[in-house]
Amino acid sequence: MTRRRKKIDLDDLLTGAAPHVPAERCCEHTDCKLPGEYRAPRSPSQLRDYIWFCLNHVRAYNNKWNYYEDMDQNAVEADRKGTAYWNRPTWPLNGRRTLHGMRDHFGLFDDVEKETTQRKTELPDSPYADALAIMNLTPPVATDAIKRRYKELVKKHHPDANGGDKQAEERFKEINQAYATLMQSAGP
Repeated sequence: MTRRRKKIDLDDLLTGAAPHVPAERCCEHTDCKLPGEYRAPRSPSQLRDYIWFCLNHVRAYNNKWNYYEDMDQNAVEADRKGTAYWNRPTWPLNGRRTLHGMRDHFGLFDDVEKETTQRKTELPDSPYADALAIMNLTPPVATDAIKRRYKELVKKHHPDANGGDKQAEERFKEINQAYATLMQSAGP
């Protein structure tokens, strides 16, 4: 697609005619002769229709502006909630099953859901699985979660906190061993 260029009048160029300059807006405040360089909306219902003011008068106008002036508390809350969702409708999930945010109306992913829940609850016997059981964690586990849980258990089961109790001492040793195993498997 070709663009048409604006026609240049060579006579105007030669005679030095001034280019068309739009007239300056005056401040719309009464008895003000300063140029109106700043715009402000006329009202909450006319947000795209502007009034032009000078700097001092636009500041005064903005200080008086209250978008929620004619609204009661319920209307203000409804407007705030609507703007949180860009005034678009939302719907409840109605208890429908979802897998990773996708609705499964036909039950196609039932086996996948069972496998993932089964893997979470039934881990094979291994030092890693035993350590997770001692620390009462489920995979996948981040190192921050391991450290956080370790600190909680140490505070609870430390022999000094339990008056030198032998069972607390044994539990403390198990916790230390589980922590070492989990941190070793987590890697650097």
